Amino acid sequence: MTRGGRSRGGAERPPRPRHEPPPASRAGEADADALERVHGLRAGLAVLAKRPADVVRVACASELVGDVERALGERAAHVRIGVLADRDIEKLARSNQHEGLVLEARARRWATPHELGELLAGGSRRVAIALDRVRNSYNVGAILRSAAFFGVDAALLGAPAPHPGLDPNAIRVAEGGVEDLVVARTTDLADTLGRLRARGVKVYGADGHADADALAFDYARPSILVMGNEREGLGPRVRAQCDAILAIRGSGNVESLNVGVAAGILIAGLAGRR
Repeated sequence: MTRGGRSRGGAERPPRPRHEPPPASRAGEADADALERVHGLRAGLAVLAKRPADVVRVACASELVGDVERALGERAAHVRIGVLADRDIEKLARSNQHEGLVLEARARRWATPHELGELLAGGSRRVAIALDRVRNSYNVGAILRSAAFFGVDAALLGAPAPHPGLDPNAIRVAEGGVEDLVVARTTDLADTLGRLRARGVKVYGADGHADADALAFDYARPSILVMGNEREGLGPRVRAQCDAILAIRGSGNVESLNVGVAAGILIAGLAGRR
């Protein structure tokens, strides 16, 4: 993403000593497990704007200082902003796709499955997306971006074991969308879906070989859409919890869609009909 046209923040400001490379984390300063690193312009600006109190330190290209300060608002006076060269930002981000911005923030709070149930059951029009062992960070990020774009309320991530946080690349690909979603995770997705069903939440699974046409389906509310693993699809226990299994009809020229693309189409049909 080209940054050359970004604003420098308007009127000229006197130099500020806090615009210096951020120091390395020191023992006792913060628990590394309680921090997450976010890189990417839109992803980073969304964190700065929507949970500025969580931001610990920021490093950015010089032309992005104004954007960072505006996103932080009043919090800008309390956050150290390091102005670094691209190669140094790349080292901090551990990625060459940093788009000129990387930050450390206190780890986002994950909703519990119970809280997710309270959210969905508490509104007759609520919708959510669930991922059954979707592992590719690009796919996860693309799905979360589509979910936020169409106004989905929450995302539930299922995995064999808990993960300390979202993959930084998934956060970048989501382009800030993660900050607009209630995010929850579970190590037993099938059990969590069963508990949601018991509270009146309809569960819809996606499978390219299903009989029901997803684009013509009459979705009930509240509901949650489940996307399966890139190769294996929905697990048997997860599939058993679905009230309906839906497919996107195609021309037949190719067998299936990428899970991220398929999720975008299904989310548009599910959330767009509210």
